[in-house]
Amino acid sequence: MIYIFTDGSSRGNPGPGGYGAVLKSGSHYKEISGGYRLTTNNRMELMAVIKALEILKKDNSNVTVYSDSLYVCNALNKGWLFNWEKRGFKKVMNPDLWTRFLELYRRHKVKFEWIKGHSGHTENERCDRLAVEASQNEVLEEDLWYVNSPPASNPDSSATVQNLLL
Repeated sequence: MIYIFTDGSSRGNPGPGGYGAVLKSGSHYKEISGGYRLTTNNRMELMAVIKALEILKKDNSNVTVYSDSLYVCNALNKGWLFNWEKRGFKKVMNPDLWTRFLELYRRHKVKFEWIKGHSGHTENERCDRLAVEASQNEVLEEDLWYVNSPPASNPDSSATVQNLLL
């Protein structure tokens, strides 16, 4: 069994953001994080899950993901994601990440558990620190889809957002 704890952060929404994840399985423990120059909190919450699933070496793994993101947990646990997929992700935020996530999700047996953020949960607090620290790095990646996506598929990518890049 693999346990994954995740969190995302954005300083401003949109703004500089980061993700953090802690992976545990038996005696194995791994932390990952990364940051982006301009992104949103929801994108980083989902990116944390994606990045953690991407480093799993064996397909068909049993995975429990713990997240304080209702956006991520409800999308799976309430079946929203599969309805979004059937409709071709029309009028859905972050279709690039949801598509990427689904490919990984289908390679494993994944279940999601929501945990309350900032409630003293050790791994969630660690993920929060990793995400915030990653968002504060001097060199941050570009979230290219977010920056370049048309407003119809990403309502936040307006002229206002573009002006933040100049």
